[in-house]
Amino acid sequence: MVSKELLKELEIKANTLRKHIIEMTCRAQSGHPGGSLSAADIITVLYFHKMRHDPKEPKWADRDRFVMSKGHAAPVLYAALAEAGYFPKSYLKTLRQIGSSLQGHIDMLSLPGIEISTGSLGQGLSAANGMALAARLDKKSYRIYCLTGDGECQEGQIWEAAMTSSHKKLDNLTVIVDRNKYQIDGRVEDIKNIEPLADKFKAFGFHVLKCDGHSINAIIASFEEAEKIKGSPTVIIADTVKGKGVSFMEAKPLDFHGKAPTKEEEAQALSELCECFKNNG
Repeated sequence: MVSKELLKELEIKANTLRKHIIEMTCRAQSGHPGGSLSAADIITVLYFHKMRHDPKEPKWADRDRFVMSKGHAAPVLYAALAEAGYFPKSYLKTLRQIGSSLQGHIDMLSLPGIEISTGSLGQGLSAANGMALAARLDKKSYRIYCLTGDGECQEGQIWEAAMTSSHKKLDNLTVIVDRNKYQIDGRVEDIKNIEPLADKFKAFGFHVLKCDGHSINAIIASFEEAEKIKGSPTVIIADTVKGKGVSFMEAKPLDFHGKAPTKEEEAQALSELCECFKNNG
């Protein structure tokens, strides 16, 4: 449990990321706002509370590593990196423009703070395994955090990588599943059901935790428990809402998987988020 002051600070930061996501995607008139909004609280806790990182020294050898396996949710990571100081916030306006480093899927070669390029679903956990093994070989204490989507857990490579995580006893690795229950074509349970997800990870040798992916306290508590686990990797299945924070996006999540709100919808979304600011105020 964190102090009330820190809790409020993190909640306001998550709301700020959501505001950036709406503005960025609306300006670009493309992008993936729904799955970015669902991950905003998780990303906030990682970048503004949990992870050791230094925007002035992005390649600092002892930094914790974050792998955004659901690479299409790039806007929320860009928003966090800008808020953390990796690049000016004004640069967020260039999302998906020709020549911009803020591509539709994240690119490690063009932007500081990106550990690995992702976008082809299912590959991030394999890369995270490599980073976790490297930390062990180098006798470093940094941790690796890997965020996947729940639809992404339909990919076979996730499970091949999960076997490796467990076989190598990568207890410096924490996987977070953004369980927002929707993918581009419909509900995950209708397209290809992944349940019982917790039992599957358990069978693959993971220490399994579940939490409310929009509760800052619950997310922090899960990360803290993961740090205490020895001899096996941990997965946190975070229950989230696609489009979280914007009422009409929460109501019709499929409409906003890969489509930006209209100008009128942008105004409503920002109004709702501003109202949330006041309530947190």
